[in-house]
Amino acid sequence: MDTILTAKSLYKSFGSIQALTDINLSIPKGQVVALIGDNGAGKSTIIKILSGVHRPDSGSLWINGNEVNMRSYSVRMARSLGVETVYQERSLGEKQPLWRNVFVGRHLRNALGFIRVKEEKDLTLAMLRNSIGLKGVGISADALVSTLSGGERQGLAISRAMHFNSALTILDEPTTALSVKEVGRVLDFIRSIPDRGNSALFISHNLHHVHEVADMFLFVARGTIAYQCRREEMSVAELFEQLETLSMAPYDHERTVA
Repeated sequence: MDTILTAKSLYKSFGSIQALTDINLSIPKGQVVALIGDNGAGKSTIIKILSGVHRPDSGSLWINGNEVNMRSYSVRMARSLGVETVYQERSLGEKQPLWRNVFVGRHLRNALGFIRVKEEKDLTLAMLRNSIGLKGVGISADALVSTLSGGERQGLAISRAMHFNSALTILDEPTTALSVKEVGRVLDFIRSIPDRGNSALFISHNLHHVHEVADMFLFVARGTIAYQCRREEMSVAELFEQLETLSMAPYDHERTVA
């Protein structure tokens, strides 16, 4: 099976604290993979390494079959390689218009280097109507992000990643503090990502949401991948049981990944 991203033997420490130990994971093309674990398990550190925010102490990263130079890997490089991260409530600048949020750092420019503002606004408007489903007559690409609901903001951030055809979209707790309707919309966005042959890494404490959209579950405990399985191998109730078991188990570097 083709993989979008593969991490091999990632280690990361912060001072005397060993945050990650021998992280090995692969994200197949066209699938949603979920990272499951308690607070402090290491999930955030993993996604920050994959997205270029943190540099591991050792280990290697492969994107679309090519090894990444970890010494120069950054958020900008991650985006250029097709890795986009959507953080809860932090993916968008609330005081900036929608069109600038969509194209920040990746503006369309003419031969003289000027931003093609009208084209960017038209594309943003199409995104609002077609991807997010905003149908009001007064919808404008010039509206501020603060005018959108939580679900609409997450939808815009995910749609932005899809517009730039990100090979991998990392979603960090995208359904937290949203209404039931907004949660449904965000989960629909996540389900639609594999339709383009792209992949998603989904981090959520809500195991019901995880089971709805993920093809594979990776359980993180004490800084390592402690267990993995496919959705058809585990019910929602078993997800809860597995998480509780790993949370209570003593730390064991020799634990094998299923």
